[in-house]
Amino acid sequence: MKSLIKAVVVVASLAASATVFAQSNTRITREQVRAELVQLAQAGYHVGDGDQAHYPEAIQAAEARIAAQNSNVSAYGGSVAGSSQSGRPAVSSADWNAMYSR
Repeated sequence: MKSLIKAVVVVASLAASATVFAQSNTRITREQVRAELVQLAQAGYHVGDGDQAHYPEAIQAAEARIAAQNSNVSAYGGSVAGSSQSGRPAVSSADWNAMYSR
C-alpha cells in the first residue's frame, strides 16, 4: 500500500513538472528566424564562424546590443510597469520618527 502511494506521488509530480516546462503553441516562421539571424549578424555575431570558445558570451553580447537598439526606439525611454500614487504619506511624520529615530 505504501509503495502504491509513493508511486502515485512520483507520477503526479512528474506529470505536473512536465506541464510546467511545456512550450507555447505559438510558432515562429522561417522568415522570423531569418530576420533574427540578420539582426544578430548586424550586431556582430556570425552563426557558424567556428568560434566555439566564446559562444555564450558572443551571442549574449549581440543580443544585448539588439535589446539596447530596440529600447532606443523611443526618445522617452522604455515602458515601465508599475503604478504611482500621490497624496499624503501613510504614516505621519511623528509616527515615522518614533519608529525610526533613536
